[in-house]
Amino acid sequence: MKASVLCFRFAVLLVIAGMIWGIVMGISEDHSTMPAHAHLNLLGWVSLFLFGIYYHLHPAVDRSRLASLQVWIWIVGTVIMTIGVGLVHSGHEIGDPIAAVSSLLVLADMLLFGWLVFREPDERTKRFAVPAE
Repeated sequence: MKASVLCFRFAVLLVIAGMIWGIVMGISEDHSTMPAHAHLNLLGWVSLFLFGIYYHLHPAVDRSRLASLQVWIWIVGTVIMTIGVGLVHSGHEIGDPIAAVSSLLVLADMLLFGWLVFREPDERTKRFAVPAE
């Protein structure tokens, strides 16, 4: 599956989860986990969708295994970070190391995405070129 498709599909799934979470917070009148909800929406919906747009606009990169790996790491890191931040803000100290480690994972993954974006176009095209059929 192309990286862009993976981004778009998971962005939609994560924003639906975030919206349901927001509704539950509103109904319960307990907004203590709002920071985690915000992390899920920003990293899971906005960032993934923007990654998807970039990959869609760069088809050679979109088809690469490295781009798909970057997306999977982002998805897993975002979910783990959201859980960690949620635990921290609901009073569970175990969330601190979970949030910390997953934050570093997401940062490392953003550096990978940055590397994919900033490489020279010729290098990007050659490295990710798909053989002619």
